[in-house]
Amino acid sequence: MNATAHSPDNIGVVITTYNQPAWLEKVLLGYEAQAFTDFRVLIADDGSGEATRAVIEKFKQRGKLDIEHVWHEDRGFRKCQILNKVIFHTDCDYLIFTDGDCIPEPDFVAKHWQLARPGYFLSGGYVKLNMAVSTAINADHITAGNPFGIDWLTRNGQKNSHKLWKLVKSQWLKNLLNTVTPTKATWNGMNSSTWTEAIRACNGFNEDMQYGGLDRELGERLYNLGLKGKQVRYSVSCLHLDHPRSYDTPETWAKNYAIRAEVKRLGLYWTPNGMSKTSLPSTVFAAKTPVFEQPMTRTKHQKAAAV
Repeated sequence: MNATAHSPDNIGVVITTYNQPAWLEKVLLGYEAQAFTDFRVLIADDGSGEATRAVIEKFKQRGKLDIEHVWHEDRGFRKCQILNKVIFHTDCDYLIFTDGDCIPEPDFVAKHWQLARPGYFLSGGYVKLNMAVSTAINADHITAGNPFGIDWLTRNGQKNSHKLWKLVKSQWLKNLLNTVTPTKATWNGMNSSTWTEAIRACNGFNEDMQYGGLDRELGERLYNLGLKGKQVRYSVSCLHLDHPRSYDTPETWAKNYAIRAEVKRLGLYWTPNGMSKTSLPSTVFAAKTPVFEQPMTRTKHQKAAAV
């Protein structure tokens, strides 16, 4: 593939994980099988144990992937904190965000690279697998690309539905479905990407957020910053392996909804509890980064905060 004026120079794939070594192994096999290989794997590890570390070391020794493992101590759900550590320290200019239970299509990184545009973030899609299919997928299947065929999935126990349309092969049909889908282009933690400087300009992830919409909250602040979301859920997809969610509680959802409502009401793009633990600095308003097509604009509330 040939680089263009808008192409990222240095792509990082940020993979969050927590004590799911068997699923992470399948995901890393998927990245070994990528058609486009000029990328770095940045594993944001929210305190996993030795089994996860052993998987990562095995893939490092295989030498097919350029892997950085960023880890912190397990002190409960701190996904936003570990993500901010990765974002703060990386020298990659463009970041794809996904999870350690999402196997990428063989052209997953290539599509993000091709579709990246200044002033935009990409909103990709996923197919949620049942536990039987998630367990059945093995290394040979991933290397051959078998699980990304609709027929293969349904033969192995996945229910056939319109949700599998994300795996259609026709590029014309993919483009049409991206256009007609009623689903808004949102920031989805399992499959979204944008420029590193845009995320830094928002001060990264809000560390007040727990499980439940924490990724959407970042996307809403990226919108407030001036970026637009590009719907590519049928062009770029991954397979979401099944697992329980013990950290999913009504209390955390209620707290997160309240934070997101405030972000929308005030038009905020900066979080004071992000990479930097500060209130919105006035200098952020003057920032001009080459990845934005338009200068950053301020709402009346942000202008007041800068005074």
